Amino acid sequence: MTTNGTAAATDRSAGNVGARVDWVDYAKGICIIMVVMMHSVLGVEKAADQTGFMHYVVMFAKPFRMPDFFLISGLFLSVVIDRDWRTYLDRKVMHFAYFYVLWVTIQFGFKAPSLAAEAGWGQVGFAYLESFIEPFGTLWFIYLLPIFFVVTKLTRNVHPLVIWLIAASLESAHVTTGWTVIDEFCARFVYFYTGYVLASYVFALSDRARAQPALALLGLGLWASINGGLVALDISEWPIVSLALGFAGACAIIVTGTLLARAHWLGFLRFCGEHSIVIYLAFFLPMAATRTLLLRFEVIHDIGLVSLIVTAVGVAGSLLIWRLALAARANFLFERPDAFWIAPKKAAPALQAAE
Repeated sequence: MTTNGTAAATDRSAGNVGARVDWVDYAKGICIIMVVMMHSVLGVEKAADQTGFMHYVVMFAKPFRMPDFFLISGLFLSVVIDRDWRTYLDRKVMHFAYFYVLWVTIQFGFKAPSLAAEAGWGQVGFAYLESFIEPFGTLWFIYLLPIFFVVTKLTRNVHPLVIWLIAASLESAHVTTGWTVIDEFCARFVYFYTGYVLASYVFALSDRARAQPALALLGLGLWASINGGLVALDISEWPIVSLALGFAGACAIIVTGTLLARAHWLGFLRFCGEHSIVIYLAFFLPMAATRTLLLRFEVIHDIGLVSLIVTAVGVAGSLLIWRLALAARANFLFERPDAFWIAPKKAAPALQAAE
């Protein structure tokens, strides 16, 4: 890792794959906060049957909230894609499968009583088993990532343009089957695959933004105007338009992360990015608890402010849960135990590097 992180990014050799890249962590921090924000805001508004000012922030971010996360997830895949299948499946499938099974069980533990009250315990058991086919709640992202990793490795000998055109066509088709795996695969794979095949261009974009911050800010202003305008006109989800806005927004987050890294501002975003999987796994509990308390006692009447507080507590609360888990030696909640490795463990294992 160099002073600004860029050199480490452009040198994606096998020996350097574990090096952290500052702007990537900033970008992931922005992404994970937007994910928490979406769930928090929509959850509060649904429970209160009202809309607050945060609703418009969520709508602005909708075209690029998940595309940028998936694009960034594919950036370093070229370093590891040619590993033997055993090692590859361990790092890219078992890693996420472990956390999915663990945390879907934890989530069901909290939600089971209310589900049982509505439909009976038999239905709870059925719903739990169904969660291994239909991703449960907020956990669909880590359910889908291993599928992306496997599909990309299986097709690595096919010309990238062929795969990209198929993936772009699937996104533009706006496939809706009702099954999350199929629908989200069609909607998101193009971004993940683009991160993989065009990683060098992504890092070049970051380098250029770092070298020309004034031009980068001008570009961000133009992008924000276009993105906001198309969302306001309700055409942001049109075919082709959604694809363009997804890529434009992903580039904007990359540029924003680079500028923040260059200025060393908002370090908490970088910290959130470094621990994005921790936040993703655990935010549901403090988010739901805070939402329930604030709405029940009606201490704050502004729904937008309630949504903002719920978002902040969701992020901070998940990190607190992580620290408490480490203090209680319950590391298994956020670190895969040795028993669940199917390939030799890395010399310096890091939860985030496995992403």
